[in-house]
Amino acid sequence: MCGIVGYVGESQAYPFLIQGLKRLEYRGYDSAGLAISGTELQVHKCKGRVADLESHVQSKDVDGTVGIAHTRWATHGEPNDRNAHPHRSMKGNFALVHNGIIENYAELKIDLTRNGFEFQSDTDTEVLVNLIEFFYLNGEEMEAEMAIRLALSKVVGAFGIAVICTREKEQLIVARRGSPLVVGIGTGEYFVASDATPVIGYTNNVIYLNDNDLAIISQNSLTIKTLEDKPATFKISRVDRTIGEIEKGDFAHFMLKEIFEQPKTIEDTFRGRLSTDRNSIVLGGLLDIFPRIVKAKRIILIGCGTSWHAALVGEYLIETYARVPVEVEYASEFRYRNPILSDDDVVIAISQSGETSDTLVALRMAKERGATILGVCNVVGSSIARETDAGVYTHAGIEIGVASTKAFTAQVTVMTLFALKLAFARGEITSALYSEIIRELAEIPSKISTILAGHQRIEEIAAKYKDASNALYLGRGALFPVALEGALKLKEISYMHAEGYAAGEMKHGPIALVDDNLPVVVVAPKDHYYEKIVSNIQEVKARKGNIIAVVTEGDLVLKEMVNDIFEIPESHPAVTPLLAIVPLQLFAYYIAVMRGCDVDQPRNLAKSVTVE
Repeated sequence: MCGIVGYVGESQAYPFLIQGLKRLEYRGYDSAGLAISGTELQVHKCKGRVADLESHVQSKDVDGTVGIAHTRWATHGEPNDRNAHPHRSMKGNFALVHNGIIENYAELKIDLTRNGFEFQSDTDTEVLVNLIEFFYLNGEEMEAEMAIRLALSKVVGAFGIAVICTREKEQLIVARRGSPLVVGIGTGEYFVASDATPVIGYTNNVIYLNDNDLAIISQNSLTIKTLEDKPATFKISRVDRTIGEIEKGDFAHFMLKEIFEQPKTIEDTFRGRLSTDRNSIVLGGLLDIFPRIVKAKRIILIGCGTSWHAALVGEYLIETYARVPVEVEYASEFRYRNPILSDDDVVIAISQSGETSDTLVALRMAKERGATILGVCNVVGSSIARETDAGVYTHAGIEIGVASTKAFTAQVTVMTLFALKLAFARGEITSALYSEIIRELAEIPSKISTILAGHQRIEEIAAKYKDASNALYLGRGALFPVALEGALKLKEISYMHAEGYAAGEMKHGPIALVDDNLPVVVVAPKDHYYEKIVSNIQEVKARKGNIIAVVTEGDLVLKEMVNDIFEIPESHPAVTPLLAIVPLQLFAYYIAVMRGCDVDQPRNLAKSVTVE
């Protein structure tokens, strides 16, 4: 959601800014712009894509060695040229880009209007930049840094900002509260970005700013303080990513590339965590805190979207094998319902980016109430990684496609490892069963490769259903969340309405939708739910629904009963969710492509949702 890049150094800023914006396109946006401090401050912005911005500035002045740029996902004001960032202050002393939301912007705008300020946009961001200018012009010999501090002290809400002052044009000032910012350290130059993606190939050394940090950056100087003007604590981290990870290679879309990367990313996620003899699990990030987890009276899993679905899979696995009560909560609702928490509870926050605002706010609330807080996320140095008591990183690598695929299976892999380790530590499963499921998990990457090898058959089946208006997804047990995730993927990228249901609930309402125009996708491998799910399929078949079933290889019963099948290798039920989701990801992908949709950047969606 929104993207910021900035540059200070001895080189021209524009090449890095435009390249950085392109690397942040995956976050979702509807307009783009940049400001460069050269002979004078130049601001260029427009509605549309980064490519539109490139065309817009072709004949314009973009010379300068200090610059900021932005991709905007509209919150305050519709997507158009005047609401695009950067925003200039009324008298032109400042240009600013901003991620987040200023919640008290309306009151601040009224006060500024009374003091003679006029506004050109509908945004909260223009209010902030004018508030900075107000302090700057009304203080004797006020420096930009102090004006920014004073303005931010009046702000309620979340922000990541980068600011250029025309009178102090050789420096860039950035600050964050609730919205991530990274400073990349080069030789005689510094890079700023919402995440580390834009700096790959320029530097491997970055600083992840903490909440309430402010950095003053010039070509040969970097000073980081708190917003209260006290020394800040920070460390330099190393980004071990390559250009290849953020390029599509031979794939038509990032989403397809990321689907095909799953054998590797799942193996990367359990590598070093499964012993060489496949008889034990090591989660180093939980080592010091694990005795407390084993004694937990309750585990609460929180997440949003795809991460919530991964949490639902975790709920089934933890309760089935570890026998600990589990609740799964939407992070966006958890903090608002005044939940009952105690120091016997363990709260696990699941987030791909580690910056999801709803999840961060929820875990902070849980922490204040005494619960033990764990994190499962994909980004080293992210806010969730820093603010939890302990955690486990997934190793999915950079995920560019907005619709999550490999991040989901990496999260489910971590939840499987966690559930099994907890179950064994609590004495709820035997050594034989523990070893059996570990061996089954170790075989998942090769089994997914088998599914991917049959992708053309999935494409052929997708062609039969690409013109449908609606779809219903059904599953039972730990495969119910897989049905939910499959439906989400379809609606996210193809804009086809799709809903997931627990298969037993179909007769309690959704069966009214079934007719000969409705595709019904049923996740039906051979497990202890098999006979029940076959009965559900019969109910759909009797009403002439078009049934697509995810089945275990060699299932002749369902092959004869349904319209189409996606076959997956036989596996233990504990790890079947990792297999069952893959054909559903491909099914959604191919339908979206056939419908002419923007697969990697679906309309209205953002990769990392950093506002509540």
